Amino acid sequence: MTPNPYKRLLSALTLTTVLAAPTFADYPIASHRYLADPTSVVTDDRVYIYCSNDDESPLEGGYNIPNVVCVSSSDMKNWTDHGIVFDAERDSSWAKKTWAPAGIERNGKFYLYFGNGGANIGVAVGDSPAGPFEDVLKKPLITHGTPGVQPAKNMWLFDPGVFIDDDGQAYIYFGGNGDDNVRVAKLKEDMVTIDGEVIKMHAPNFFEAAWVYKIDDTYYFTYSTTPKAEMRIDYMTSKRPTEGFTYAGIVAAQPPLNHNNNHAAEFKFKDKWYHVYHNRIVATEAGIPTAFRRNIAVEEFGYTEDGAIIPVEYTTDGVKQNTHLNPYARVEGETLAAQSGIETEPCVNGGMNITDTQNGDWIKVAGVDFGKKGAKQLSLNASSAAASSRIEFRLDSLDGKLIASVDVASTTDWKSLTSKVKGAKGVHDLYITFAGDEGDLAKLDWWQFSSK
Repeated sequence: MTPNPYKRLLSALTLTTVLAAPTFADYPIASHRYLADPTSVVTDDRVYIYCSNDDESPLEGGYNIPNVVCVSSSDMKNWTDHGIVFDAERDSSWAKKTWAPAGIERNGKFYLYFGNGGANIGVAVGDSPAGPFEDVLKKPLITHGTPGVQPAKNMWLFDPGVFIDDDGQAYIYFGGNGDDNVRVAKLKEDMVTIDGEVIKMHAPNFFEAAWVYKIDDTYYFTYSTTPKAEMRIDYMTSKRPTEGFTYAGIVAAQPPLNHNNNHAAEFKFKDKWYHVYHNRIVATEAGIPTAFRRNIAVEEFGYTEDGAIIPVEYTTDGVKQNTHLNPYARVEGETLAAQSGIETEPCVNGGMNITDTQNGDWIKVAGVDFGKKGAKQLSLNASSAAASSRIEFRLDSLDGKLIASVDVASTTDWKSLTSKVKGAKGVHDLYITFAGDEGDLAKLDWWQFSSK
């Protein structure tokens, strides 16, 4: 990713907050990036969150956002950074922006829908939820000239939300900037062709962020409201996917430390419901302009017996880890619950790696289960051009028990290294710290413990 000139400010923010609350992770998640407009795809064992990439937007003003970043989790505490999975300027011949992307899976393929600014909507296709995604149409999927989109007053043509019903019929919801500017269209089974004319919908105080899901026989349509309605996330319900929606209430108030546009998605993962959203806590506490530097966060929420949404309560650590992390399987270095000072970048070995580490930088991995017998050896893949550089593994805190230390000095090429492990049993938060001389230290690709 683009080096972050405010990294040291973010390091101070994260360090202070984590020391005050040892499991700080949900508000925000992925604190090493500026990400916004989250939507979700749930697979059998992971949830993938697709985001507008605010790393690319100029601080002085404007949403540049030429690409989509994806992060994912299997336990809702530790999040893996998959980096840029689609870049409109690089991967498309017609689009320049990728505002508010939304993904969905069908027949083993993954479809990523995005707003090219507010002008039109495109779709890209991939074989994996983490991409890469290809612009197969070589043109927009939906424009202002698509039958049924107009007439509309000052309509924003963006913020797609995609849903596949129980009968296999797919729908795409989109629009913005007016109560009568909600639109929905059927998609053919290929997911890249509109089926029939676009259908008009109405939502009170509709501003943006259309999102639809279904529970039993009830369809939920959630959206961001206008500034006069406090930019909440409200919702409507219906017994039909394209009509009959009536206002049902508030999903979530304007997030704390946001005070601007709001975008969210709701999803069910491992029998719990989550609300993923953005606010501006990272930029706020880093002391930089916040308008175009957003970050993602997540909360649990629930429903009453009659299906009404119980409004989201915002917390800094409200989400419970739903399964412990297995350290005996390979763990990507860019998997973390919190951090101080690190950056990520595309790795020559595939995927991403940790980079731009300096003395005192660290990663926290939450809820690591070493088991009753414990770990005996650590393996990792790393590189470092520094004359003095090591990676340390500690339990439960930055000054916690040192269980392993790996010297990675003068390893300019990627190299697999090992260390003996002492005292790693049971469930612990794992702190991976970087130490050495001044300047850039180690890059970390992956790590893995062994019980033998």
